[in-house]
Amino acid sequence: MLRDWLEHELTFGADRIAPASGDASFRRYFRVWRDGETFIAMDAPPGREDVRPYLTIARMLAEIGVHVPRILAEQPAQGFLLVTDLGTRHYLEDLSANHSVESHYLDAMMTLNRIQSRGAAHAQRLPGYERAVLEREMKLMPEWFCARHLKLELSADQQQMLAETFDVLCRAALSQPRVFVHRDYHSRNLMVFPGDNPGVLDFQDAVHGPVTYDLVSLFRDCYIGWPQARVQEWVLRYRSMAQANGVEVGPDEAQFLRWFDLMGVQRHVKVLGIFSRLFHRDGKAEYLDNLPLTLRYVQGACARHAELEPLGGFLRRQVEPVLAQRTAEARA
Repeated sequence: MLRDWLEHELTFGADRIAPASGDASFRRYFRVWRDGETFIAMDAPPGREDVRPYLTIARMLAEIGVHVPRILAEQPAQGFLLVTDLGTRHYLEDLSANHSVESHYLDAMMTLNRIQSRGAAHAQRLPGYERAVLEREMKLMPEWFCARHLKLELSADQQQMLAETFDVLCRAALSQPRVFVHRDYHSRNLMVFPGDNPGVLDFQDAVHGPVTYDLVSLFRDCYIGWPQARVQEWVLRYRSMAQANGVEVGPDEAQFLRWFDLMGVQRHVKVLGIFSRLFHRDGKAEYLDNLPLTLRYVQGACARHAELEPLGGFLRRQVEPVLAQRTAEARA
């Protein structure tokens, strides 16, 4: 179907088509070669994926100077898009090799600041990151991570503790200034692109939400970790940059760091559930590798904030001792 669209409707005349990358969703991406150039074709099955948000947000971000794929052709009813190719070199490749770490992160911070400072008007048109969404995301953790992956039966007291912790995290998120949130701003969605670094992908789920959310995605990345002191230095550097460009960042550094930590727990609690679901429901075993780092992020933040100690204690006593064994059993 996709090839027919390219060849017959667009008369594109591709020399070669091959899978370009995997995805945590039902979208599929193909690299298309023609006359020595490459392009990306997206196939998003109607009924499972809607390409219209991608189109809308791509145009919003391009308008404010963010380097995103340019739309060359579209057929939303069939879920087909043809866009420019941002290459094959993800940030993660360079960061894992400890190559250009500071310069890549500076470029990523400058782009994020552009999204937040120039995207305010566009942000008003995005879905709100409201309590119902935040809570629904976090509930993936007891369902998919605790019950399905770890095979834990939560007591009534443990369920109550999680509900109370989720309330703390929701209130902290909703107290933050609201900005344009990419929602998955991490090393696998940032492409190394000399001259216009980074290229930005996977923005279709953007929302109007907390100022620290994308910063958590960037510096508490589930695919690569950094020492706490280095993360804090980057976060405060970003706060200064954002404040200088008119982004509301709260009254002081301590408040911003607290927002960053609690937002991180909300995101990573959700991700523990999502990674477990990607394996148990969708058969994507590679995401199990990222559970330990994601768990360590939550535990680290719990240790720094007294209101999160009940969650931290639960993770120490019930989760950490069985995670490796349950993951090994799941893989077997």
